Amino acid sequence: MRPRLVTGFYSAATLAVLGLIVTSCGTPAPTVTTDQHSALSTMERVMLNANACWFKSADPAFAGYQLAPELNSYTGRPRILVVDKKHPTGRPSLVVQAEGNPAQLQAFGPMMSGASGGRITGDVNRWAAGTKGC
Repeated sequence: MRPRLVTGFYSAATLAVLGLIVTSCGTPAPTVTTDQHSALSTMERVMLNANACWFKSADPAFAGYQLAPELNSYTGRPRILVVDKKHPTGRPSLVVQAEGNPAQLQAFGPMMSGASGGRITGDVNRWAAGTKGC
């Protein structure tokens, strides 16, 4: 089974679960479950690909941002943050985090509802499933 972020229409059970995961703007956070990897190994893979494909490639959609990985988490939720280059200590524009084994990922923040939201979802889905590259 290939993991994927949950998008589109939700069943009642899915809405109940996603209702617990709410961003500051009140939008349910998409999730993905991997079958074979821990949260840390999944987020390491996502971080390496995000860095290469979004930042080192000089992608214009990410030009004003920088990657802030937080993989060493005492809460058991390794994550990566995409933050504004001019205000790196401000509120993140994107958070991708995972927990558990098998890993369950969440992606949320203002970038998810912007023009790059669909692309971010697709990229994270591929990378969480083990696909490398852009």
